[in-house]
Amino acid sequence: MTPPRFWEQKSLTELTREEWESLCDGCGLCCVQKLEDEDTGDVYFTDLACRLLDTEACRCTDYERRSDEVEACLVLSPDRPEAYRWLPGSCAYRRRHEGRELPGWHHLVCGDREAVHEIGVSVRGKVASERDTAEWTTLRVLADESES
Repeated sequence: MTPPRFWEQKSLTELTREEWESLCDGCGLCCVQKLEDEDTGDVYFTDLACRLLDTEACRCTDYERRSDEVEACLVLSPDRPEAYRWLPGSCAYRRRHEGRELPGWHHLVCGDREAVHEIGVSVRGKVASERDTAEWTTLRVLADESES
């Protein structure tokens, strides 16, 4: 018997902390510098990652204290849905907020945490860390690749 898919049964505000954290696909896109077009409101993802992001593992190196360490850290919570607009269209938090299903490559669907990296949705191999460069680098279209 297939276990219940909690993310389809509950709203984001009903999730336990463990369920909330498990929704993260580990792409790392929430941890890259973003630019907003003032005229259109469109959000663009750069290839410059937060200094706390482990760019190989695509995980924060100081997750519990990240907002203390990085003033502009994008800390997500179910009671701040306005922050989801800064996430890529592939993000599980944004998708569930918008009433969309998780993509087939998401680890909760396919059972493989490496799938996000193998199909190229994550920032692995695509970003430089703020620790390694002081310059803004070329913008990349990373946001909506491989949504399905």
